[in-house]
Amino acid sequence: MIALYIVTGGALVVSFLFDPTKTLMGLKKGWMKFYKTLPNYLFLLMLISLILLVSEDFIIENLGQENVFLGVLFSLGIGSVTMMPGFIAYPLSRILLERGVPYMVITAFVTSLMLVGVVTYPLEKAYMGRKATILRNIMSFLVAAGISLIAGILYGEIV
Repeated sequence: MIALYIVTGGALVVSFLFDPTKTLMGLKKGWMKFYKTLPNYLFLLMLISLILLVSEDFIIENLGQENVFLGVLFSLGIGSVTMMPGFIAYPLSRILLERGVPYMVITAFVTSLMLVGVVTYPLEKAYMGRKATILRNIMSFLVAAGISLIAGILYGEIV
């Protein structure tokens, strides 16, 4: 990460040496774009902080239901509104598997977690527009459901 800062700083210095006016103008435009998107990022951080209050035990309790299809629907819902990085989601999946949660339910949870972005909706809407964001989330939800269905067939959880 430090190397990236050094390279960026060096490129900025070189750019300033060649054309100070354009460099300052570019920095000003960058700052204005950052200032414009900052409220969306702060809102997103607040939403993520609230969602992180959902405990691991709550997720495990509700995903390990006896009816696999209810578990899949619930996991699609939880995965769609939760936001966590892969390095947390994959070990959580292992814990779910060890607690007896079916592969189909785990697949639905992880794929919807990675593909569907209900929490990131305000930020996506600002860049892609309302219609494209809604369409992307609906398609991602359907893809996550399809992948979990395929996993259920492959692991013999659906006969």
